[in-house]
Amino acid sequence: MVDFFFENGFIRADTPILTATAAEGTTNLFATTYYDLGTAYLTQTGQLYLEAAVYAHGLVYNFGPTFRAEKSKTRRHLSEFWMVEAEEAYYDNEDNMALQERLVQYLIGRCLEMCREELKILERDIQPLEAVVNRPFASITYDEAIALLQRQGSPIQPGEDLGGDEETALGLHFGRPVFVMNYPKAIKAFYMKEDPGRPDRVLCADLIAPEGYGEIIGGSQREDDYEKLRQRMEALGIPTEPYRWYLDLRKYGSVPHAGFGLGIERTVAWIAGIAHVREAALFPRMLYRIYP
Repeated sequence: MVDFFFENGFIRADTPILTATAAEGTTNLFATTYYDLGTAYLTQTGQLYLEAAVYAHGLVYNFGPTFRAEKSKTRRHLSEFWMVEAEEAYYDNEDNMALQERLVQYLIGRCLEMCREELKILERDIQPLEAVVNRPFASITYDEAIALLQRQGSPIQPGEDLGGDEETALGLHFGRPVFVMNYPKAIKAFYMKEDPGRPDRVLCADLIAPEGYGEIIGGSQREDDYEKLRQRMEALGIPTEPYRWYLDLRKYGSVPHAGFGLGIERTVAWIAGIAHVREAALFPRMLYRIYP
């Protein structure tokens, strides 16, 4: 993976684990007291800091642990996991998706090249993986996904987020990775760029793996307009003072940019054909597990 980013001109920019802000709200974060400066949080993403780095370096990425205090008891959730994240100056959402496709195909290709014996030991059927390397990924809008799911009998309604069952159904339907694009703004994070042609949507895409493994990447074009970003934060009741440095990135000059985060354990679980994401972590942390 490091070779992929190096070959594509990216610079590694490690981001802090303790932060004073959150990319998607603080309700699902682990909090601690940070000296006399108030509350700090174990990071849920390095994205905001990577966005600052793109102004100096253009293309940046990082590897790091992330923490989510979600009370989820599914086979796809961990409370502590690792992500590889990238931010790209002058990329739009389409460029961002193309980069993700190349990265995932690179990862699959390298595994098939170097780890066939390990995959054989795991009794992994490699034919679905070989198909990924040689075929373009599918793509579908959120509205098209809702219509497709409803035709299959799903009770999901327009405006609702996709859950595990819906992601599984879409992955099985396409039989290959599929991007679900342009979600409603109301159910996505404040930093995602508004679709100019449809202001109630944002320029984003989730990449859903086939074979029932669900979302492995979330990405979007970032809002680079200062006023739109500030107004969006105010509408959501997000205090702007802790994010003043982030807003200043737009206030004093910005560029179009996009980025994504790939969940490493989920991706490993898919490639290896593992039934539960906990088997992709040496010491998994889940809702009811912190020992050893």
